[in-house]
Amino acid sequence: MAEILPIKAWRYAEELTPVLEDLTSPLFDVVSERQRQKLYTNPLNSIHLSVPQGPDPTENAAFTLKSWKEKGIIHQDSLPGIYVYYQYFRLPGERGESCRKGFMAQIKAYDWSEKMILRHENTIVSAVNDRIDLLRATEFQVSPTHGLYVDEENQLDEFMDYAMESPLYELDDYQGVREVLSVIQDPAVIAIFLKVLSQKQVILADGHHRLEGAIEYRKEAANQFPEAKWKGSDYHLMYLTNTQGNHLKILPTHRLFYGLQLPKEEFLEKLGEWFTIRKFDDSEELGSYSFQRKWSFGLVLEDESFVIKLKEEKFSEVRNDLPDVVRKLDLVILHDVVFDKILGIPGTIQRNSNQIMYERNFSRCMQEVRNGKASFAVVTRELELSQVLEVCETGEVLPQKSTYFYPKALGGLLFGSINQTEFEFDYGAFFE
Repeated sequence: MAEILPIKAWRYAEELTPVLEDLTSPLFDVVSERQRQKLYTNPLNSIHLSVPQGPDPTENAAFTLKSWKEKGIIHQDSLPGIYVYYQYFRLPGERGESCRKGFMAQIKAYDWSEKMILRHENTIVSAVNDRIDLLRATEFQVSPTHGLYVDEENQLDEFMDYAMESPLYELDDYQGVREVLSVIQDPAVIAIFLKVLSQKQVILADGHHRLEGAIEYRKEAANQFPEAKWKGSDYHLMYLTNTQGNHLKILPTHRLFYGLQLPKEEFLEKLGEWFTIRKFDDSEELGSYSFQRKWSFGLVLEDESFVIKLKEEKFSEVRNDLPDVVRKLDLVILHDVVFDKILGIPGTIQRNSNQIMYERNFSRCMQEVRNGKASFAVVTRELELSQVLEVCETGEVLPQKSTYFYPKALGGLLFGSINQTEFEFDYGAFFE
């Protein structure tokens, strides 16, 4: 099934470890504009490689990377390793600390059709192109995607827990999450990781754009280094976590709509053909409202708020081309009915539409609508992990930004190079 390899990781120089919190950065697609501007002020922050600036961002990233290597700002580990990565966190209202256990490795960038890595949501084309351009220019991966595997026996936990007794790094990140990283370089133990994953499919939790970019890059480089047994261009940096006995949290991502052409009353009238609409008195409380009933959403429209629920008799008109396990999901109904059927934006156009934006923070949604920038916001509830797994099994995909796995992996803890010279190693030593 899934083929993984240990990583000959690049990491910040040891003397920079005390300030590592200032060098790491959020993933490219979740970092806010305000965060970006602050991080850009540090010339050594990893954001200069993941979200480069300037009229030619990819060229700037390549120049920065070359400079960092030459100046010894980052070094490559001499031996490959499995990098164990634990994230300790608390969600609002929770007293106990949760820990999501996982590890970082290189995984073959399988095409979706190979069904070794399963995806569950659509991508935004412009974001994929951006990631491909960056890979071409740097042959460097600044942050891991996030993959899930199912191992009911938790075969790897004892090795990861042991490695965590001697961490390389321990820091608090921008989310308030305690990040701990350690490494396993024992070939016999690494071989166990490779063997366990060789029997698994991987479900992509986060990083669809980056992985899709890696898949395209692998195809482009297919004829390079024909004599190499292991080619860097075939692989991709991934953080892997077990779905069993782990703290996997999925948070909702709300929808903002810009440039509504319909008058408010006409829009509500069209919504009323599909949904029951109930006025919600306190808009500020909508973000904490528990949407217990299926197919229910919050709606913030101008200075009013509502709870809307799809009428049972209208479900038969929703996406009959999809399996029931997919078409019954809230976000599928939202995108098909509100954005396609009512507002006339087909699903293929939605992926690149500048009218539909995605926001996890409810307060920002309120602010965008209240200050007149956004026409309306739709408040959603989170998907359950079981629903994500069911979608993957069907081979179908959900609308973009359907899941927000929390916490996010951190960029800059380590880097993965797919440059063949830097990637080269006799990985056969890790296979039993």
